[in-house]
Amino acid sequence: MASLSLQLSSLHHTSTTPLILRTAPLNLRTPTQKQFSIRSQSASVLSQDDLKKLAADKAVESVKSGMILGLGTGSTAAFVVDKLGQLLSTGQLSNIIGIPTSKRTQEQAASLNIPLSTLDMHPHMDLAIDGADEVDPNLDLVKGRGGALLREKMVEAASSSFIVVADDSKLVSGLGGSGLAMPVEVVQFCWKYNLVRLEGLFKELGVEAKLRLVGDGSEKPYVTDNGNYIVDLYFKNPIKDGFGAGKEISALEGVVEHGLFLGMATSVIIAGKTGVEVMAK
Repeated sequence: MASLSLQLSSLHHTSTTPLILRTAPLNLRTPTQKQFSIRSQSASVLSQDDLKKLAADKAVESVKSGMILGLGTGSTAAFVVDKLGQLLSTGQLSNIIGIPTSKRTQEQAASLNIPLSTLDMHPHMDLAIDGADEVDPNLDLVKGRGGALLREKMVEAASSSFIVVADDSKLVSGLGGSGLAMPVEVVQFCWKYNLVRLEGLFKELGVEAKLRLVGDGSEKPYVTDNGNYIVDLYFKNPIKDGFGAGKEISALEGVVEHGLFLGMATSVIIAGKTGVEVMAK
């Protein structure tokens, strides 16, 4: 099958002076993507959840008995956890240990009798499987719209392999290109100070920064499993230099983590109109 081709230096900032983003990335990478397709049911009769499940089932094929697994968070990752529970219950998998990336994933996995542990006890994992909010042509990601970005990044960075599962609506030509949130986890102390600084940092890209709320109609801020707030950045144009942007965000005092997952994915499994496609470096 034809190969799919989709598509600031770390400074210390104490003001909201806008930065002009460079067009060249700090890390020049030319990943070679290998791809194959598994023809499935016609996508015209499949819902988005059906597509997510197809991708999740394909990813779980890489799981072997005895593995230490990073368990992701979100609607697609939930299908992965469900499948693992099913395979354990039927004896098709055994002796696996899961490291959950959120409290809700921990609760789901425990309900399915999946043995669990922590990153402290298992600082190295064989494989992590998780969803993504955006996937660009280099297999770089935006993650964390589910609020678990810090734990996800910690666990997935400690894994030998990281498989991403998603439906084809998550494909973008450049990160931030969906116009949806790119999350930044910040401490509660003076969160507005950092919201203003983050917005100023990307002024040239027309960014709007918003404090994430719980979503129940109230003005109550969303609080992560780590007791922090999330500032969501909405880009009008894609980020041209993801590595530079990540460094600039991380340099701000009070920022805990950002939702740019760069150079981390080993492969991405996409379910779409032609079935399930695997993109690998």
